[in-house]
Amino acid sequence: MPKKLFSVRYLVVVLIMAGVNASAQNKKVSGFLLQNVQQLSVLKKQYQAGDTAISNQIKSLLADADKELAAGPYSVTFHKTRVAPSGNPHDYVSQAPYWWADPSKPDGKPYIRKDGERNPEIYLLHDDSQLNDLCRAVKKLGFAYYFTGDEQYAQKAAGLMRTWFIDTATKMAPNFNYAQYIPGINDGRGIGIIESRALAVIPDALAMMQDSKSITADLKTNVKHWFAEYLTWLQKSKNGNEERQARNNHGTFYDVQVVDFALFTGNDKLAKEVLQNRTIARIDTQFTAEGRQPLELERTRSWSYSNMNLTGWSMLATLADRVDIDLWHTEKQGRGIKKCIEWIMPYLLKQKDWPYKQIEPISYGETLTICSLAEEKYPGIDFNKVFAIYPRPRPWGDDHH
Repeated sequence: MPKKLFSVRYLVVVLIMAGVNASAQNKKVSGFLLQNVQQLSVLKKQYQAGDTAISNQIKSLLADADKELAAGPYSVTFHKTRVAPSGNPHDYVSQAPYWWADPSKPDGKPYIRKDGERNPEIYLLHDDSQLNDLCRAVKKLGFAYYFTGDEQYAQKAAGLMRTWFIDTATKMAPNFNYAQYIPGINDGRGIGIIESRALAVIPDALAMMQDSKSITADLKTNVKHWFAEYLTWLQKSKNGNEERQARNNHGTFYDVQVVDFALFTGNDKLAKEVLQNRTIARIDTQFTAEGRQPLELERTRSWSYSNMNLTGWSMLATLADRVDIDLWHTEKQGRGIKKCIEWIMPYLLKQKDWPYKQIEPISYGETLTICSLAEEKYPGIDFNKVFAIYPRPRPWGDDHH
């Protein structure tokens, strides 16, 4: 900022602090967890003022949301091709993606692992796609309502959530006991919990539609009740305990879910405890002082997993802001989120070629989302160079699941 008279500088500081205080108050009451409500408010004002670029982007969003009006509903009880060993069609079931039939065995069992190579058999089961379709639809509809106030979007989203979380005939049982089972080895495992990270969009979608008459107090209460039950399962189940101990991105996204769902259901105490006692401890295991993520770099899709894990950390840091924990600037022996972003920047800017194994084409979508989330946190990193080359991601953009 240019040099000003002391009185003017003092006034600026007062105004900034007033904004910070307003933001602090807002984060307590708005219901937004992962979305930046201030940025959304600016975009909404630009859209309402007729800003051409923003209006064109919102039109594209609304076109997507209009498609969702005719889609669904979604449920784990629909298109069921394999019922869980429990015999309950409400139990979520999915098959481990990187496990294949052993050609040396008559029945192919037990399956063998091929890291990063998806077995097309997984697509014969539909619970995973139903879950992701639900979350994508509710997210798009939430944004569409936020920008337009058009009740049809919230009404559709409310119906989708009732089908998935509330209605007795179609609701999902709040567990992941049978996620990512491996034929011939197990009926489900903790690693499968990574698939429920898609649910983190639901609290923010509800916040965006909080003024709608379709988002009734009863609906919100029942959805929160489902999340509270699932949160209990995450903490107390065998699979949840396995995933909690995972050292790589699985542990990161386990924390994302526990913290997000705890905040959503009003358990700020649990969210703080997880962040302070478990998440911060993961820094030693996952990051180097140079900013590498060794557990992700050893994978066959090293770029994809490095960015996926860093996305999880950016989400955790955003959630931590809600409870006044600055994870963005938390470091242990020089290790932290900032170093990881600085380390990956030359590859994003194509100043260096990626030297690690990556068996599928490199995509930059997730990296750009990380930069967008981190931009206001690290003024010392020149993110302008990034957005001079790549389009700036919008909060309603594609999910990376």
